[in-house]
Amino acid sequence: MPPRDLTRLGQAVKARRHQLGLARTKAAAEAGIAKDTWKRVEEANPVRPLNYAKIDHALGWATGSCNSIAEGGRPVRASDSDTAPNVVIADGVDRVAAVRQAIESASIGVTDLDAPQIRALSARIIEDLEEKGII
Repeated sequence: MPPRDLTRLGQAVKARRHQLGLARTKAAAEAGIAKDTWKRVEEANPVRPLNYAKIDHALGWATGSCNSIAEGGRPVRASDSDTAPNVVIADGVDRVAAVRQAIESASIGVTDLDAPQIRALSARIIEDLEEKGII
């Protein structure tokens, strides 16, 4: 579904592009879209939803910012997600399981520890890493 207020979106995209000192051609290239597609957005014409996400990225906004602007909201800078307390970015990797597997594999190969000792070592290391906020 295209955003509702494309004029508002077009103005915001153009203003941000100017703020970044980007020519339309350069901005489009950074987004990985055609310059005519970028022009359509700035001129309040609809484009495919995927293109809005690409524009978000090129402008340093979090994904979904173009849609937010068109719906009356504001863009979120991608860097804001680093400091926003309620934002959690997950990459889908189970770090605890990955660390546990690495510890167990290394311990089997280079120590004389038995299985219960390896599990205890793994649990202790994971606990330390969690306390330090590493995983």
